[in-house]
Amino acid sequence: MKEVTVVIPNYNGMKYLPECMASLCQGQENAPEYEVLIIDNGSADGSVEYLDSEWCRKKEAPAEEGGKPQVRLIALPENTGFCHAVNLGIREARSSYVILLNNDTRVEAGFVKGLYDAIRKDEKIFSVSAKMLMWDKPELLDDAGDRYCVLGWAYSRGKGRPAVDYDKNVSIFSACGGAAIYRRQVFEEIGYFDEAHFAYLEDLDIGYRARIYGYENRYEPTASVLHYGSASTGSRYNSRKTELSSSNNIYVIGKNMPLLQWILNLPFFLLGFGIKFLFFCKNGKTIFKGIGRRVETYRGSCGKAGKGALSMEPSMELCEDSVAIIPECFSNSYEILRNCFINS
Repeated sequence: MKEVTVVIPNYNGMKYLPECMASLCQGQENAPEYEVLIIDNGSADGSVEYLDSEWCRKKEAPAEEGGKPQVRLIALPENTGFCHAVNLGIREARSSYVILLNNDTRVEAGFVKGLYDAIRKDEKIFSVSAKMLMWDKPELLDDAGDRYCVLGWAYSRGKGRPAVDYDKNVSIFSACGGAAIYRRQVFEEIGYFDEAHFAYLEDLDIGYRARIYGYENRYEPTASVLHYGSASTGSRYNSRKTELSSSNNIYVIGKNMPLLQWILNLPFFLLGFGIKFLFFCKNGKTIFKGIGRRVETYRGSCGKAGKGALSMEPSMELCEDSVAIIPECFSNSYEILRNCFINS
């Protein structure tokens, strides 16, 4: 049985797949045995045909011996969203660990081994995030793990900063699902990625949930990957992404925070959403559309657990664990506000 399964969700990613797949054959010689499982979300750009002919049918030496990894392909008839795709991949995996990898990436030497070694250091580690570098400026970080602040904002740690400044294995709030390894058995305990997200902030939600259950998320700098970014939905601030992000922002808060944290954070939430509205002023209607859609969804599901989600009525023990996260949310606020002013 393979030790690791690399799950790659794909939707019309033909432009990126050749380089992504080829990189998994280079510099991974010392990695544990692994396979690649691609979940295609109804692509219409030739992705399925390319993967089937160039990767699934060719038998060569395994990647850990300098050849090609074993590749499996599950082609879905339509786009079911990132969360459904990766959940399917995790359930279909035959390994103890699962690496989630975006299709618009190129992994560097030692990527698989770096993540594998890092997550095996402690059984309480749920996920380990890789060092994601900007495709066109590899000396700069795209993501070094995700953080969450009292304003209700999730943000990429170190984004746009020199990569050499983030060379230590540290604890993070949650791993970025674009390039991270997960302990597969923990999903059975805490639930899978919440498919109500469709896309965006689903990795924050699962990381938040894991922390409530007493697990840890970490960042490993020896596992690096180049990331193109926004390959599935377009530019960084397009209306589709703005709507999904604002909608999911409300959802993460509503499903994971106990009443005490709500009360403490409410003034900061209002400030945070106000700042976002001003920043995305031209997309103001899109933001409110996303928030309104999520409020309706949350109201309709109140008291019920979504697919792979926590119950809306968690135990007292879990509530206490959730409240314990509050100080970190406050401490992260200074960094994000500082970055807003520096990058404005």
